[in-house]
Amino acid sequence: MGKVTAYLQAAPLAAILAFFLFVPIVMLVVVSFFDYDSVMIIPDFVWTNYQELIASPVTWKTYLKTVWFAGLVWVVTLFIGFWVAYFLAFIVQSPGLRMLLFILTTIPFWTSNLIRMIAWVPFLGRNGLMNNALIGMGIIKEPLEFLLFSDFAVVLAFVHLLTVFMVVPIFNTMMRIDRRLIEAAVDAGAGFWRTLWFVVIPLSKPGIAIGSIFVTVLVMGDFATVRLMSGGQSASVGLMISNQIGLLQYPAAAANAVVLLAIVLLMVAAILRVVDIRKEL
Repeated sequence: MGKVTAYLQAAPLAAILAFFLFVPIVMLVVVSFFDYDSVMIIPDFVWTNYQELIASPVTWKTYLKTVWFAGLVWVVTLFIGFWVAYFLAFIVQSPGLRMLLFILTTIPFWTSNLIRMIAWVPFLGRNGLMNNALIGMGIIKEPLEFLLFSDFAVVLAFVHLLTVFMVVPIFNTMMRIDRRLIEAAVDAGAGFWRTLWFVVIPLSKPGIAIGSIFVTVLVMGDFATVRLMSGGQSASVGLMISNQIGLLQYPAAAANAVVLLAIVLLMVAAILRVVDIRKEL
């Protein structure tokens, strides 16, 4: 009787997950095997979409570029997010000030991602604030061209948008660390870096893993940031899928989406193999 009650309690949530998660994924996989022409989708079972995807050097380069973006953004956001979280958790002693500063880190959530990206354009442009300031100080003689509509701008925008996804879970994990462990390490003669490496970082791994999953998944699936900040000069899988949808090539877009989903799941599985995030859940 107890098992029946448990199943009945879980049934509504299971039904919601099945309808909004599993059913769309199954439909995506099914459509990826359809055929198409310039005006319509043809229900069929063909491997053409996957064959074209695998055989295209441009597609391979796009996937590698997307993984490169994800890796670079992950490194930068992890570095910034870890030290911001460490400062909030261990340096700031006042609970009130800590909460105030933590809330300030969430302010980016209060505005649209698009607005935050557009805000970089007048700052990084050829005649923008950054170039004018550097020229005015005599550091450079000509405007820097790579600041806007480049891979640098894309990575900068990603870091700006996603660092908070690193800060929050790492901070949450660090706040759970027993301060007596750090005191014991210091009493045993461990310096700052040894305490950080052998105590703080190992105990912060669940938060690091959760932040890594957030950042990696969001970068891999993004297309708006790459399109706007690169000026169309960089590519990503998300942008490629968006362009295929715009051309009504839905089966090809579905095939790319299935491959992208598989890659992201493999990356998440690799993270979960290294770190057990159940401690955070």
